[in-house]
Amino acid sequence: MTAAPLTPPSSTAGAVPAAPQKSAVSWAMDILVWGGVIAVLLYSVDAVDLGNISRLFSGNESTSLFVHDLLRPDFSDWKMFVAKMWETVQIALWGTFLAVLVGIPLGLAAARNMAPAWVVTPVRWVMNLLRSVPDLVIGLLFVTAVGLGPLAGVLAITLNTAGVLAKLFSEAVESIDKGPVEGVRATGASKLHEIVWGVIPQVAPLWTSFALYRFESNSRSATVLGLIGAGGIGQVLFDSMNAFDFRAVSAIVIIVVIAVTLIDSLSQIMRKRLL
Repeated sequence: MTAAPLTPPSSTAGAVPAAPQKSAVSWAMDILVWGGVIAVLLYSVDAVDLGNISRLFSGNESTSLFVHDLLRPDFSDWKMFVAKMWETVQIALWGTFLAVLVGIPLGLAAARNMAPAWVVTPVRWVMNLLRSVPDLVIGLLFVTAVGLGPLAGVLAITLNTAGVLAKLFSEAVESIDKGPVEGVRATGASKLHEIVWGVIPQVAPLWTSFALYRFESNSRSATVLGLIGAGGIGQVLFDSMNAFDFRAVSAIVIIVVIAVTLIDSLSQIMRKRLL
C-alpha cells in the first residue's frame, strides 16, 4: 500500500491579506470631512482669542504674584478646609444615591425590550432634557428655590446624574440575554418578577460600575457647584479667590486633589471586585 503523495503547502496560505481598497468617493468624503474640521478650527482662532495666548507667558506682576503664592500653600485653616471637603463628598454621595433611585425606573422604562414605544419615547425625552441642562444651571435654579447651602447642590447633582445614569442603565438593559427573562416568564411570573429575577441580576454589576463612575465625577462637580453657593469647599475656594488669598487657594486645591485621588482609587478597587 503506497502512501498518498504530500501536497506542497499553498504559497498563499500564510500571506497577509491585502488592505481593503477605498473608492474615490470614500476618499473624497474623508477629505471633505477632515478639511471642514480644519477649516472651522482655523476660522475660529479669532473667536476664541487664541492670538492673545502670549499673555500667559508675558510675566506681568500679577501673574508672578499668583504663581509665587500658589507655591506657598497656607494650611493654617486646614481643619475647616477638610470639613468643607467632607461636606462636598457628602453632597456628591447623596446626589449620586438619589440619582440611582431615580435612574433605575427611568432606565427600565426607556429600554425598548422592557416597555412599549409609547412609554419609551417620552421617557427618553425626559432623559435628554435632564442630561442637556448643565448641573451648574440646575444648581442656580435650586439656590433660588431652596436658598444657599448643600441641599441645592444635592438636588442639582441628582437631576443631572439621573439623566446620565438612566441612559446608561437603559442601554445595559437592552443588551441583556433574553434566556433568563424567558425562563422566569415561563413559570407564569409577573412583569415585576421578570425584572427582579431575570433583568436585575444581569445588569447589577454594570449598573454599580456606572454609579461609581458618576460618583467620581460628581465629587468634582460638587466642588464647582460650591462656587454658586451650593455648599461644600467650592464656596471657600470662591471666597479665597475673591480675596486674592492665593496661598489659601493653593491649600484648598491640594486638599481637593488628594480627596479626588482617594475617591478614584477606592472606586477602582470596588469596580475590580464587582466586574
